[in-house]
Amino acid sequence: MPRAALNARTRRTARRAALTGSAALATALTAIVGLASAPASASTASAGTYVALGDSYAAGAGVPEQSAGLCLRSSKNYGSLVAAALGPSTYKDVTCAAAKVAALTTPQTDLGAPVNDPQLDAVTPDTTLVTLTIGGNDLGTSDLGIADVVAACSTLSLTNPFGSPCRDFYNLGGQDKLVNRLDAAAVQLGDGIRRIRAKAPNARVVLVGYPEVIPADPRKCLGRMPITQKDLAYLYGILGKLNATVSRAAADNGAAFVDTAAPTVGHDACSTDPWIEGLVPTAPAVPLHPNEKGERAMAGAVLRSLTG
Repeated sequence: MPRAALNARTRRTARRAALTGSAALATALTAIVGLASAPASASTASAGTYVALGDSYAAGAGVPEQSAGLCLRSSKNYGSLVAAALGPSTYKDVTCAAAKVAALTTPQTDLGAPVNDPQLDAVTPDTTLVTLTIGGNDLGTSDLGIADVVAACSTLSLTNPFGSPCRDFYNLGGQDKLVNRLDAAAVQLGDGIRRIRAKAPNARVVLVGYPEVIPADPRKCLGRMPITQKDLAYLYGILGKLNATVSRAAADNGAAFVDTAAPTVGHDACSTDPWIEGLVPTAPAVPLHPNEKGERAMAGAVLRSLTG
């Protein structure tokens, strides 16, 4: 066969292979996440070792099927859905409920009992993709993490139903304790990202933000959330600062950030079609956490970021 014809045939074969790979990934994305087809790249589809890190939002706490004991790890969390779409050669899920940023580098315990090894132990030189959702639990001071804040705001609402007792409690002394805790977590998170990069120099590191847990308009939570209207507005602002903190840590340390708040607007814990469960869940999930639809939405946001 003449060389020109052979080269043309080779180019056609390569083009068909590339199109087939892109179509396969787009089909997987549509089937798993329920989205319209999205562009894909061959390098993303052939990712080597994918490691999922993070807290209960990454673990899919309460969403069936559950494993890993108190880590409450779901087989349908967003990491598992991303892995199913990309088809990496190896997938490691070490996400764990109640994880704080410190859990990246130190063992996680509950009342002194071991729960999970340091999550960064799962990252190795052959890791090509890392996703991470973490930081929310650093708003609390106990092993329960952010549940501390929710419990405090709910209890304090009884003392001043029309005021902002929760905001006043955390601003006692003129400084916002929750903002200060986020600032401290940001330093740890930046260090964690740098450690990931040192362990896996060729990995794509993606920090995945938190979805829309409560709506911008607190009136939508009337009768649905035992927290005052003013404190709901305060908490909405804190959650916005949480995402901004994670986004800034990613940008400052050469990682990508995926916004999952925008894709979940209108499906918060107070909506009529919640992807985030309320304090009394109506679908399998931990209170104020993503249900199966929420995990799918988070997976969709990650896949769009990876394949766009």
